[in-house]
Amino acid sequence: MHIHRTSIGAIAIAATLSLTLTAALAHDETKYPDWSGQWAKPGRFGNQWDPAKPPGIGQQAPLTPEYQAVLQASLADQADGGQGGDTRYTCISTGMPRMMTPVRPIEFIVLPALTYVVFENNMPRRIYTDGRAFPKDDEPSYAGYSIGKWIDEDRDGRFDVLEVETRNLKGPRTYEASGLPLHNDNESVIRERIYLDKADKNLLHDEITTYDHALTRPWTVDKTYRRETKVFWYEAICGENNNHVVIGKDNYFLSGDGMLMPARKDQAPPDLRYFKHTRK
Repeated sequence: MHIHRTSIGAIAIAATLSLTLTAALAHDETKYPDWSGQWAKPGRFGNQWDPAKPPGIGQQAPLTPEYQAVLQASLADQADGGQGGDTRYTCISTGMPRMMTPVRPIEFIVLPALTYVVFENNMPRRIYTDGRAFPKDDEPSYAGYSIGKWIDEDRDGRFDVLEVETRNLKGPRTYEASGLPLHNDNESVIRERIYLDKADKNLLHDEITTYDHALTRPWTVDKTYRRETKVFWYEAICGENNNHVVIGKDNYFLSGDGMLMPARKDQAPPDLRYFKHTRK
């Protein structure tokens, strides 16, 4: 009886090892491109959406007349000292696709069923590559829900392109700090092609095409990231040392001595009806 139990145990262990070996073989790392390390936008580029063009009106975004007016209003408010359509000053996520403009460096972690995009100043982004479909009842998020597919374009037995589609987004979201807007209906569809430059393996391309009802046509830009040789990860918590104070719909500023002050010229103070007024 003892020998019989031992045999069963040995068979179970062998089966487990076999499954483990099969899983290991299934994840052949040589099939995937080397996206390891830290990636940052090239130093000559700013944080505008299309890195080849100036921000704001200079982006020449194919906006509908309605949303061209939204951009104009945002720029006018910023010229007057306000924040316009840019909501990042409140520390909410920039969301997709703007989060793929890395103000701070990012990292890609490639696994067989999932690729992570890790940010210093955002929640990690998950790109599922296990063949699943989009969920029908998932809660919308700023990063949305991303499903990817690996492509072997040159047919050499190795993947070289990750194609991604992102849906199920919430807002408000903008492309850049100018307030360049996406549609309020949040029905954006974002498609990406991520791949290493053929001539420079330390340059990563992210071709991003946005389908959005604020646009007259799909809009494609090529974001590029350079692999850093000196890696340093910095913990960026937006809420720390944020001097912007939002009361109701108005933005105020916290001075160096901790006092509330106007954020723009001749700004009225907040409503203090619930505070007891004292005479000095």
